[in-house]
Amino acid sequence: MNSQDVILGTLMDRSLTGYEIKQLFETLYSYFYSSSYGTIYPMLHRMEKDELLTKESILQDGKPNKNVYTITEKGKKQFNEYLNSPIEAENVKSDFLMRLFFGEFVGNSKVIEWLEKAQIQIMGQLDQLKDLCVLYKDKMHPSQVICIQIGMKNYEAKLEMITEGLIRLRNLEHEERD
Repeated sequence: MNSQDVILGTLMDRSLTGYEIKQLFETLYSYFYSSSYGTIYPMLHRMEKDELLTKESILQDGKPNKNVYTITEKGKKQFNEYLNSPIEAENVKSDFLMRLFFGEFVGNSKVIEWLEKAQIQIMGQLDQLKDLCVLYKDKMHPSQVICIQIGMKNYEAKLEMITEGLIRLRNLEHEERD
């Protein structure tokens, strides 16, 4: 999977502006796909050159032109090839988990600090994902709802483990003081 595959899939239902595509990458897709802002527009340009999509520039009064992208038959074929290819193994890269793994070298109080910050961050991400689910749920295919629900369960499981870890480490700190 790469940004091209995601963009092609995004355009399967309807034509979108570059801004709308970027918004999906920054909101809904950000929970299960990571891509930088600087990747999207160069990728759109390359995909247009490769005839995977077309771009229509719409003139706007007092504003820059709006570019609307539409997937081509060649793009649909390419996207279907992606969908029918073997599913890649998940690739998890987490600075938080890596630091947590080596937490013994910084002491329990620092690890507790990391866990508390992660807890706040993950609660925020879970709330945002729930809000997005409510916002889009009626427009989503059941497979999309399942995807979002897996994301929410993932965050809930992380929160559960972080809470258990905080209790364990706080108890250890308490025992060390006594």
